[in-house]
Amino acid sequence: MLVITRKFIMILIDAILIGLALGLSFLIFFGWHGVENSAGIYIFAVVVKIMIFYFCGLYQWSFRYASFSEALNVFVAVTLGTFIMVVSTLIAHHPGLAHTILVLDYFFCLMFITFSRFSPRAIIKLKQTGIKHYRRAIIVGAGAAGQMVAKELLSGGNRLYEPVGFVDDDPLKLHARIQGIKVLGKISEISKAVTLHHATDIIIAIPSASGLLVRTIVTQCKEAGVPIKTIPALHKILTGEITVTNIRQAQSEDLLGRETVDINTDEINRFIKGKIVLVTGAAGSIGRELCRQIAKFSPREIIFFDHNENDLYFLQLELKKNFPDIPQRAVIGDIRDIGLLKKVFSVMHPNVVFHSAAHKHVPLMEENPAAAIKNNVIGTRNLMYAAQHYGVESFVMISTDKAVRPTSVMGASKRIAEMIMLAKADNPRTKFMAVRFGNVIGSSGSVVPIFKKQIEQGGPVTVTHPEVRRFFMTASEAAQLVMQAGAIGRGGEIFILDMGEQIKIVDLAKELIILSGLKPGEDIEIKFVGLRPGEKLYEEVLHNAEEDKTTKHDRIYITKPDNFDKGILRLKINRLRRLADTMDSSEIIKLIKELVPSYQPGNIG
Repeated sequence: MLVITRKFIMILIDAILIGLALGLSFLIFFGWHGVENSAGIYIFAVVVKIMIFYFCGLYQWSFRYASFSEALNVFVAVTLGTFIMVVSTLIAHHPGLAHTILVLDYFFCLMFITFSRFSPRAIIKLKQTGIKHYRRAIIVGAGAAGQMVAKELLSGGNRLYEPVGFVDDDPLKLHARIQGIKVLGKISEISKAVTLHHATDIIIAIPSASGLLVRTIVTQCKEAGVPIKTIPALHKILTGEITVTNIRQAQSEDLLGRETVDINTDEINRFIKGKIVLVTGAAGSIGRELCRQIAKFSPREIIFFDHNENDLYFLQLELKKNFPDIPQRAVIGDIRDIGLLKKVFSVMHPNVVFHSAAHKHVPLMEENPAAAIKNNVIGTRNLMYAAQHYGVESFVMISTDKAVRPTSVMGASKRIAEMIMLAKADNPRTKFMAVRFGNVIGSSGSVVPIFKKQIEQGGPVTVTHPEVRRFFMTASEAAQLVMQAGAIGRGGEIFILDMGEQIKIVDLAKELIILSGLKPGEDIEIKFVGLRPGEKLYEEVLHNAEEDKTTKHDRIYITKPDNFDKGILRLKINRLRRLADTMDSSEIIKLIKELVPSYQPGNIG
């Protein structure tokens, strides 16, 4: 009803303006006498032009959003209407409509209709100009997303920002005006633009921005000292999940700029749907995200297995709220508890196991090698035995890039766990596989939350070494690729996830300081404290003897593992278990070296 009323009012206003334009033309040419004797022509002009306006879409848009394309529509509609009037007078040989009258009518009509369409927006902008509390934003990116942001910022009901300009590296856009807003310069000139135009915020409007580009922008903003914000990912905008105006503070994940994972949902659906899925380490960063992603594929039941009762409780609450129709059970326990594993597998009968539970903190495992062996090696072996004995279909172990040429007990323990998995590869009942990847940005115990806490406390931010580098992924990306690997695995594979380029930790620290609106070295000091025991300068994803080959998924690779004697492996792991029970750290290290020849404790290269 509101739309009909609005269109009726617009048509009524246009009819009055069309008549007024023609009346003024007659008045100028004939005087009052001509105006009084032209009623029929007025009706004809109104009917013809209203019809043309309707078919040209002049009643389909809002005054508030009038822009160049709408102005062009007005010009075309008025010109077409006048053209039909001219043709009609020529056909009818109407003596009262001289060409001069039609020319005057054309210009008057174009002026009146344009004014009626654009004056509301002008009034709104005048009102907005009088308000001084808007934050002055520079938009990075003058493409489609940037233009959407600018348009919404100018016309939104609850405006917070006044866009003062774009920055964009496209030479064709440089110094042009888009949506009436000038492109001030290149991205490398952000700091200068902020100073000249007194900007208070920078909004990154490039949804597909790579991590390198985001980090470049953050670096360019170092001197500007203003908050950096960004818009949602493009796929979320296109699906309508959220709008372009959901501007948020730039986060550590944006520094990765990882592309959206393109998973084969049909394969994962066949792998997960209707299955009972058990996730160990379910309360951890990867475990939690795995549970969230698994729930989207309608499993028959999800079993959460972890010793962290508090975080497990909150995970249950979250999934019950978001996936109320999916049954779930929580098991508080330890993978080293063989009796518990027998009970869980014999009673709950899981079809698929994702093994995420592990001791992952490198320095702590250097101090406690027995704990690393008990959990990462013996606990994993217990879990594999239970999976095999009770007929689990697929077993997917989460490994790490630190298992490659390990310099730490933690990395070596995960490499031994991979070897146990490979030793079971010929098992006909259960498909065993491992997935190897790097750090999960923002996970508990990773550098990002540590840096954030240090920044909140005023610094210093502690970095181990100026040249230390690491691979990073987001939790959601890792979880989706782990499920994809599980879906395509046939057993016996070590999958490697595409981690992109390694990131220097000191650069990450600087960028997080800048994202907090502070300046590295001035507001927050960066202090180098030296590499900790077992740490490397950089990580790898392949052993020296390994080769990788592609799978049908372009973000997942398979290693060709080196050979080892399964019988000797079994004997040495039993010995390793006994050494762990007696807490004999030096003998544990010696035996690890025998099991993993590439293990070089303390090597930082």
